Amino acid sequence: MAEEGGPLIIIGGREDKEGEKRILKEVAERVKDGKLVIATVASHQPDGYFESYRKAFGDLGLDDLVELYVHERGETLESSAATLFENAKGIFFTGGDQLRISSQIGDTPVEKMVRQIHLEGGVVAGTSAGASVMSETMLVKGSSQESHRIGDLHMAPGLGLIRDVIIDQHFAERGRIGRLMGAVAQNPRVLGIGIDEDTAILVQGHRFCVIGSGAVYIVDGSGVTHSNIAEASPERTLSMHDVRLHVLSQGDCFDLKRRCPEAPGSNQAGVRHA
Repeated sequence: MAEEGGPLIIIGGREDKEGEKRILKEVAERVKDGKLVIATVASHQPDGYFESYRKAFGDLGLDDLVELYVHERGETLESSAATLFENAKGIFFTGGDQLRISSQIGDTPVEKMVRQIHLEGGVVAGTSAGASVMSETMLVKGSSQESHRIGDLHMAPGLGLIRDVIIDQHFAERGRIGRLMGAVAQNPRVLGIGIDEDTAILVQGHRFCVIGSGAVYIVDGSGVTHSNIAEASPERTLSMHDVRLHVLSQGDCFDLKRRCPEAPGSNQAGVRHA
């Protein structure tokens, strides 16, 4: 579940920036006439990232954008970093390397300002690496396009804006169901959430709704009756029984507290604006 505060928009990557811009429109509508900070921190070579988002959001009527980039962690202590966040109504984390986000801004004044925006009702959005870093524990590395091999998974602490889940992105496109299963096998308490490209979840409180052209996969390991994750030798293929899987698309919602999907047209379904 998300911390108390504004909405989270968690995107699987490659969101549409030239057509209908359905996902970016959700961000823009929540910032309205305020300032949006575009955090390109995840990229080792951020050139071009900010300009592409300036154009996309400009087409949606959002013109007050500033870029946050951190070459070295010490820059987060400078007053110029705080100035960027003045009057900001939202922050958008772009793609790249999620470990770079957590290592450069984690437990710094910049992270505190991100949390302050969120607690005051502002939107926090992230795509690709910016999606993975939202959870308490984030996937950093693991093989795609194959069944999970025990030991072939690397995780690290994320920003923890949403609890009790682990997020993977570019999901169907890169065949990441195996590695998400592996992450859930290590800790069945957490829900695995795999998000396709040009697809997002809009999280408000203990529920989220799906936006975009692809699917969102929910892996629930709470009912698992057998797993070889602890006993098997490294490189052995993962075995896990009685895993629950949900597949959601545009308009479907999910209750994180009850671990229960909600179809379009149900009493609770639908994207609600802040």
